[in-house]
Amino acid sequence: MTRSVWTTWPTREALSRAGMSTARRVLAWTVRVVVIGVLLWGAVAHKGVHGWEAVVGALGVIGSAAAAWGFFRTTYHHLLWPSLGLLTLLMGAGIVAEQAGFPVPALVLWCGCAVVGLERLPLVAAVPTTAAALAAYVLVNDDVWLTTAITTAGLGLAGYVLRLDAEARGNTQRLLAQERAARVAEAESAALAERARIAREIHDVLAHSLSAQLVHLEAARLLIERGADRGQILDRVVAARGMARDGLDETRQALSALRGEMSPLEEYLRELVTASAGAEVLVDGERRALSAEASQAVRRVAQEAVTNARKHAPGAKVAVHLSYGDDDVTLDVRDSGGSPGDLAGSGAGYGLLGMRERAELLGGSLEAGPYEEGFAVTLKVPV
Repeated sequence: MTRSVWTTWPTREALSRAGMSTARRVLAWTVRVVVIGVLLWGAVAHKGVHGWEAVVGALGVIGSAAAAWGFFRTTYHHLLWPSLGLLTLLMGAGIVAEQAGFPVPALVLWCGCAVVGLERLPLVAAVPTTAAALAAYVLVNDDVWLTTAITTAGLGLAGYVLRLDAEARGNTQRLLAQERAARVAEAESAALAERARIAREIHDVLAHSLSAQLVHLEAARLLIERGADRGQILDRVVAARGMARDGLDETRQALSALRGEMSPLEEYLRELVTASAGAEVLVDGERRALSAEASQAVRRVAQEAVTNARKHAPGAKVAVHLSYGDDDVTLDVRDSGGSPGDLAGSGAGYGLLGMRERAELLGGSLEAGPYEEGFAVTLKVPV
């Protein structure tokens, strides 16, 4: 054994009664009642004991019970010297009882001190106190030497087994407390993650959409102040209205995602390409349910990529390919290229930077760049 094992106290969880079953509590109290009964019987039932002697004997039993209770409290608080003092007092009470002609209470006190000392004290203090209590028991006990040896070994073994059992119970209590704390922390972490997800949805939908609307409205105001023609002003107002409409659609989708009411991903992609002339969708691989975050990321990237193709290359063919792999799902959106449209300069409400950040938060990746004569956006997210 190392030094720490010898000097370490049993944990407070082990020294308390927390986690003890009802049957064991009943057994413990039964043992205590029997011990106190034996002490009282030995104090008052001895021949020739009457009057003040009986009163003194009863007071001695009460004092021993109080000292034992104090010993349990001081060991629980890991107070070494008070614990040793109370245990010494109990063993001394046994010596006084034996000298006064009460051998049974003396034997009970010494046996109890041997067991509880080994159970509740650090081993560096428990071993010598237990040895002293057992030595007193051996000197007074008049049984045959084999019976005395077996009883002495059994008492020492009982004390150590009780110590190990208490430690095991204490470890269980600590593990349960740690598990409860971990569950609370996990719940708090999940709540914070959900709040962060909602915040990202609000930011992605409202912040970008409103900022784009503000740009167009501010441009319209400046055009009005400069006396620009009606057509230029109307173009800006129409662009702002389009941003507002797109932002409203995205807000509805985000709310549906937060409520868990999203339509199947394949159905959404088909609806998306149906609204865009010259677009087609292909889905392959074994279909599986995605997390709300992953599904929403795929939807947003597909929407942004198709919208960009419509703005920057109107009339171009757009191919949307969704592929389910073993460990990830891949979305690939490609267009055949073309001349920039009238809306090429308007904001999309959710740019490539936002798409890339969303992908990285999920442990995935996003690549976007020229492809042949057109443009390609490829998203990979783990499943």
